[in-house]
Amino acid sequence: MSLETQNFETQAVRTQTEKTQFLEHSTPMYLTSGFVFEDSEEMRAAFAEEKQRDLYSRYSNPNTNEFVTKMCRLEGAEDGFAFATGMAAVYSTFAALLDAGDHIVSCRSVFGATHALFTKYFPKWNIETSYFPVNDVDSVENLIQPNTKIIYAESPTNPGVDVLDLERLGAIAKKHNILLVIDNCFATPYLQNPIKFGADLVIHSATKLIDGQGRVLGGVTVGRKELIREIYLFSRITGPAMSPFNAWVLSKSLETLAVRADRHCENALKLAEFLESHPKVNWVKYPFLPSHPQYEIAKKQMKSGGNIVAFEVKGGVQGGKTFFDSIEMCSLSANLGDTRTIVTHPASTTHSKLADEDKQVVGITNGMVRCSVGLEHIDDIIEDIEQALLEI
Repeated sequence: MSLETQNFETQAVRTQTEKTQFLEHSTPMYLTSGFVFEDSEEMRAAFAEEKQRDLYSRYSNPNTNEFVTKMCRLEGAEDGFAFATGMAAVYSTFAALLDAGDHIVSCRSVFGATHALFTKYFPKWNIETSYFPVNDVDSVENLIQPNTKIIYAESPTNPGVDVLDLERLGAIAKKHNILLVIDNCFATPYLQNPIKFGADLVIHSATKLIDGQGRVLGGVTVGRKELIREIYLFSRITGPAMSPFNAWVLSKSLETLAVRADRHCENALKLAEFLESHPKVNWVKYPFLPSHPQYEIAKKQMKSGGNIVAFEVKGGVQGGKTFFDSIEMCSLSANLGDTRTIVTHPASTTHSKLADEDKQVVGITNGMVRCSVGLEHIDDIIEDIEQALLEI
C-alpha cells in the first residue's frame, strides 16, 4: 500500500525522513546548523543544485523537510517551505512573489498584523491593496486591476469566524489568471483543503492548532512547485526559516492533529449551542451553527467547524471587562488552538491597532469574545464561561 494513497491520519503518523544507521522508530532531532561533504566535488554539485541534499539549516534540514513533506501531503500540495512564525510565512510569501507596482485584492477580514503589512509596509514598495467585504465575494472582480497579482483571504477569518466561498474565489482567480492565496490556519489541513477549490498557495500559522499545545512558533506555505521555488529562494537569502527543533515538535504534533481536532470541534459546537440561548449573549458565530451566515458554504468545504467560537456579551466595554475578569479556569491569552481553552478580547489585544471604523467593518465590537475551545471536558468549559457571564 502506497503512503500517498492512505488516509489523512496514516500519512500524518507515517511520513518520516529516512532512517539513519541506528534504524530509529521515531525521527531524531537534527540540531545542526550545517552539514559536511565528502569532497570538494560533492560540495560544488550540492551548491550548484545538481545534487539534492541538505547544505545549511537556513535552507533545509531533515526535520523541516519531514514537517514540510507532511504538510504537503495533508494539503495536497506539490511543495512547501517552513518558517519561524506564521507572519514570517505571510510576509515572505508576498515579498517573494510581488514586485513594485503590483496590486493585491484581499478580504477585509484579515489578522491585524496582515492588515498592517498591506496598509503600512507594502505601500512603501508601491504595492497597493484593495479590500472586499467578507460577505461579498462577487465584488472581487470589480476590484481587479491590470496589475493585480494575488487574491488573498482567510477562511474562517480571524477573529470573526466568517467563511468565504473558496470555490468561487478559485474560479475568479483562474478566470483572470491571478494567484489565489488562502490562510487555512483556523481550519488546518484536516478540516479543509483550499487547493481542492482552486488555491495556488496555502499558508498556516503552525503555532496554533498544528502545534496544538502552545509550545513553539512556526509557519508554513505550501502549494504549486514553481511558486514555492520563488519563496524558497527569497527565504534562503532573507533567513526566516523554521528551527530544526520547532520542526521536530510540529511534525510530531501532526501525528495527533486529527484526534485533537475532532475533540476541539465537538466541544466548540456544544459551547456555541449553549451560548446561542444564553440571555447575557447578544450573538454567536460558529461555522457549523445553522444560524451562521455562511453555514451552507462551511458545510460544503469544511469537515467540521473548527475550534473558534466568536460571541458578543451584553454590556459593551464594561460587560466585556467584567466577563474577562470573572473567568476562573479558561486562559486569558492572545494565542489560540491550544489544548487549553483561551478567551481573548480582540478589540483590545490582537486587533487593537485597528481604527474604530476598521473594527466595525470586520465585526469587532467592544463586547466581542474570541474563544479558542480546548480539550478540557466540555461541562467544565461551559461552567466556567457561564459563571463569568452571570457576573455581567
